[in-house]
Amino acid sequence: MQPLRALNNVQKARLLHALFYQEIPAFLEFLDTQCHIIDDSRDEIISNWKVNLISAGMWLELAEETQRVLNKFGQGLRTSSAVFSEQLFAGYGAVFMSHQLLQYIENNHADRKFKTAVDLFFNP
Repeated sequence: MQPLRALNNVQKARLLHALFYQEIPAFLEFLDTQCHIIDDSRDEIISNWKVNLISAGMWLELAEETQRVLNKFGQGLRTSSAVFSEQLFAGYGAVFMSHQLLQYIENNHADRKFKTAVDLFFNP
């Protein structure tokens, strides 16, 4: 196994899914809800955006793409660590997904060890 710092986001997500398979369905439900909230709040997000790393438009596009992936791969995201990681954590999607994972562990009753793993893998 490679050292943690040598893993890319897709590899970290695959490992997270494999280790905490039981937590993934609840996270995916949270993610679906978040995508709907973002879509319903488009104007508010654009007018209040202060993040310099990416634009509000890009953030909205990432949420839209995530929603498309959720709709297209549904059950596969729950059952396959490869589908989960490759479809959600590749490219710029990793920025959106890392944020959503951190929001999930802050606002939900996730397993304590899952919270630790997310913090270790995805919190800068």
